[in-house]
Amino acid sequence: MNDLFQYLWIAWLGLFLAIEGVALANKAPGDTLSEHVRKWFHTAKGQKVDGTTKVRRLVLLSFMAWLSVHFLTGGWI
Repeated sequence: MNDLFQYLWIAWLGLFLAIEGVALANKAPGDTLSEHVRKWFHTAKGQKVDGTTKVRRLVLLSFMAWLSVHFLTGGWI
């Protein structure tokens, strides 16, 4: 079963790289993951700010902080 998950994660990574590669080659605005994250979490320059902006940014910051600690500490958090 562990081998199955290893192959699935590799396939997921390959799919991500294919999607991001096409988006980078396309050079159209709003198609890369970074551009979507900036849009979803209201971090793009000049983006309209609304009542959920602080919450969205806090969610992004919390997730990125947790993910960094999770990877760097071997998952004890």
